[in-house]
Amino acid sequence: MTEQVVKETKVIPSWFKIVAIIALIWNLLGVLAFVGQMLITPEMVSALPIAEQELYANTPLWATTAFAIAVFSGAFGSLFLLMRKSIATPLLTFSLVGILVQNVHSFFISNSIEVYGPGGMIMPVMIILLAIYLIWLAKNAQANGWFS
Repeated sequence: MTEQVVKETKVIPSWFKIVAIIALIWNLLGVLAFVGQMLITPEMVSALPIAEQELYANTPLWATTAFAIAVFSGAFGSLFLLMRKSIATPLLTFSLVGILVQNVHSFFISNSIEVYGPGGMIMPVMIILLAIYLIWLAKNAQANGWFS
């Protein structure tokens, strides 16, 4: 007697693909921001206000590395989310860790809040919340059997 394996098909909501595409675009914008920061010339930095020049000059390698980890693992995590692959969850988690490490520098070590004011915290907090949401989404997708 042979056993027949019946593969259960899970209905994936139509909004999932839209959210995954938006997440990928969002994270690719982060990659572009990182590339822009890496390609900034001394002439461009000198055109900034003095306080911002000092922020650029005093950013340690570990904060820049955390930025790279955050954006690249976020972009790959979002791509795998769109492809419905379970590797999305650890990549998005790794991205959140990079975001948090980067923000330790921004919030607690540098004087970026003094330079940009309280409004300068809106984007970093929004990025953290979106990263947490994407991890939650990936975990739920995995639990619902939407990943292959």
